[in-house]
Amino acid sequence: MAETAATQNDEIVPDSVIAHGTLPPLRYRDLPPAVRWTKMVGPSIMLAGLALGSGEFILWPYITYKAGFVFFWACMLGVITQYFLNMEIERWTLATGESAITGFCRLSMVWAWVMLVLNIVPWVWPGWATGAGQILSWMMWGANERVVDGSPVLEAQHVHLLGIASLVLVGVVLTAGPVVYNTVERIQTILVGCILVLVTVIALLVVRQDAVMAMFSGIANIGGLPDMDGSGLTLVTLLGALAFAGAGGTTNLGQSNFINDKGYGMGQYVGRITSPVTGQEEAIGQVGFHFRDTAENRSRWRAWWSAANTEHFFSFFLTCVVCLCLMSLITYSLLYDSDGNLKSGMAGFGDGMDFIWAQSIMLGQQSWGGVLRPGFLLMGIAILMTTELGVLDTIARISTDIVKVNFLRDNPRWSLSRLYYCFLWGEILVGSIILLIPEFNKPLLLLKTSAAMNGGVMFIYSALLVYMNLKVLPRHIRMTPLRAVILLWSCAFFGYFSVQALRFNVWPVLHDWWSQLAA
Repeated sequence: MAETAATQNDEIVPDSVIAHGTLPPLRYRDLPPAVRWTKMVGPSIMLAGLALGSGEFILWPYITYKAGFVFFWACMLGVITQYFLNMEIERWTLATGESAITGFCRLSMVWAWVMLVLNIVPWVWPGWATGAGQILSWMMWGANERVVDGSPVLEAQHVHLLGIASLVLVGVVLTAGPVVYNTVERIQTILVGCILVLVTVIALLVVRQDAVMAMFSGIANIGGLPDMDGSGLTLVTLLGALAFAGAGGTTNLGQSNFINDKGYGMGQYVGRITSPVTGQEEAIGQVGFHFRDTAENRSRWRAWWSAANTEHFFSFFLTCVVCLCLMSLITYSLLYDSDGNLKSGMAGFGDGMDFIWAQSIMLGQQSWGGVLRPGFLLMGIAILMTTELGVLDTIARISTDIVKVNFLRDNPRWSLSRLYYCFLWGEILVGSIILLIPEFNKPLLLLKTSAAMNGGVMFIYSALLVYMNLKVLPRHIRMTPLRAVILLWSCAFFGYFSVQALRFNVWPVLHDWWSQLAA
């Protein structure tokens, strides 16, 4: 790591360049020389790992099971939108070494409180650990079937205990590594690579040509929506799937923290979060830096920006597109016939994550089914655990950044590392309590709740990024008009579905609850 802010006496960046707001002003440093994009691989893989267990393995295959590919055009638009959204998050961090949320807080301290709440509440629902527990329960004790309202429902034993055990395991893993970022990157890279290989193998064995044609037809069917009554889908589910066509919610903002810990751009002057048990504390600057507008710094900026865009395209965008397409194609090929109708007996797996078990049943009937079926279920557990690890790490990381920079930057006792582990184990405690409540012990319900909330969060910070990267940053490193249009589209995209979900799904529930309370 480069020498940190604490040992420097650099000239302050004037407000006429970047206004400091209520935070200490930035200081000038030269932008470090750029590296090749192949050496930047890591942070985007971690973001892709976050996407695996939400939209790619659960929500989009679930929508495919319920309604085919009619809404798949929105999936592709969602991934494309998130690519540009993530790059605008990276822009601020490469230029200042600060997280995007710290940039928001320079606009107003109000955003410190708002983003802290929006970072914690939507992600406190441990759907990934619960989902992994449910699949593990099915593998250990079988899926017991019972009939509810005339439809079969699969039961799983001790899901809440397995979910809590999964949360604690993730906490132990994150606590044991000396440098948290290195631990998460190493785990995510290995698991994402293995999952990609296994998904590709299964797809080569089961995906049919008619499924591929149906998918491309759905991508071309721009504006098409599922039959809500016939499919049983809701706008909340669709909004959640749009948010999770990629990482989703505030985890996208975690890209700032990832590239800082990796030392990209001005992040090279900022320290990393280390374990209080096995790591050595690193000095960490309270605020970021900026570079003077010189020919050398402009050249280095162009090199950094080009490398970052290329790395994110290959590591995040292509990985997400391939996984979304392959996993949805696998679902369609296993559960639908060549005429586009659900196969006999497959309509009864519509409750929660039961469709995952249905896919495993159909895989068991394939050649090599004795290997494919347990491999698919184990892959599901690995995907969900990978995502839970990434979610817990990212949310603790972002919350720590907000609290330290805005409220405790002059308090040496509360270092970033101590705050990080307080938030981490606090999330695990709250998630465990939630799993002990029977009404919330449903993985898909938890995932849809988290995803729908995060769709609204993405609407808010898309607008903030437009203002910050178009008005606050100096002219020579601002976003281009085309990228500004794309981010305005992001506001409209997530804003529309957020409003519709509130109007047709959330508001009626709140209205009924209030009416009962008043009566």
